[in-house]
Amino acid sequence: MLERLQKILARAGVASRRTCEGIIAAGRVSIDGQVVTELGAKADIGTQDVRLDGQRLRPAPLEYWILNKPKGVVCTNDDPAGRTRPVDLIPGSRARLFPVGRLDANSQGLLLMTNDGALANRLTHPRYEVPKTYRATVSGYVSNEDVRRLVRGVHLAEAKTQRARVEVLKRGRSRSILRITIREGRNRQIRRMLARLKHPVRELVRTRIGRLSLRGLGSGKARRLKPDDVQYLRRLPDEPPPAPSPQPKGSGRSRKKAKRQAAPSKNPPAGTDAKRSGRRKTKRSTHRHDSDGTGKTRRNQRRGPSGGGRRGNRAGKPSATRRRRPGGDSAQ
Repeated sequence: MLERLQKILARAGVASRRTCEGIIAAGRVSIDGQVVTELGAKADIGTQDVRLDGQRLRPAPLEYWILNKPKGVVCTNDDPAGRTRPVDLIPGSRARLFPVGRLDANSQGLLLMTNDGALANRLTHPRYEVPKTYRATVSGYVSNEDVRRLVRGVHLAEAKTQRARVEVLKRGRSRSILRITIREGRNRQIRRMLARLKHPVRELVRTRIGRLSLRGLGSGKARRLKPDDVQYLRRLPDEPPPAPSPQPKGSGRSRKKAKRQAAPSKNPPAGTDAKRSGRRKTKRSTHRHDSDGTGKTRRNQRRGPSGGGRRGNRAGKPSATRRRRPGGDSAQ
């Protein structure tokens, strides 16, 4: 596979890509016996003879590490200030490793280190939506409405964030703890999302990437990934995203919305009696003497068509339960 010459040198552990550009421009690199000074030159280290100062370069073996990054460590391989880098915490490796994604200096937690550029691109590119889980300790009381806004997405300066998975681990008047899973990697995204909701982050820890976690790995410690973990990472972007978080319960607004959706429509369906289907029941209409939901009592229903007397029913016919006795009102 053809690759840029400076990338080949960097992967072989010569130096950073920028430093390798100066090495190429100085005429110290040759391809199949021809000295190359062009920065855009490409070569295939697997089939071509690439040499630096007369010594042939070999493809570096691929390595995969998991690191529990502590605070104060900067995710770069070239820091002029001389601060601690993630690669300084990898024991016994001579490969030129680089971090997969970034954690800012004040954040801590899970960080993958490798020299496999293809895998690193699949794990960090937004279109693959690799899930990353964080535990965030924030200031203030996080309400249900705050959780809903995080789940739906928060408007940042460049765009609205994608849906997130949010779980409240602890709520307090001055401090709350959240577990948040996102599938994109904007710069300082978790901190900016929570700052937008007026809950600045006190502590941020990345706890998982997919199924990989920090279990058994102390702060500042690193270990090689097992072969099955590497295979899992290679197929991870093909896995379906998790179901969205359920809406928090107990919100008055959500209860009102559910009540409106469950209520019958005021417009009666076609083919039904509009007067009956659109009738609204009142307290009076539920009276035990109300037989048809009109709100009228049985006493009024027994009045005849002319409005007088109690011996006829609503249709003006003799009542079946109250018959007229012959011979006047006196009993025989």
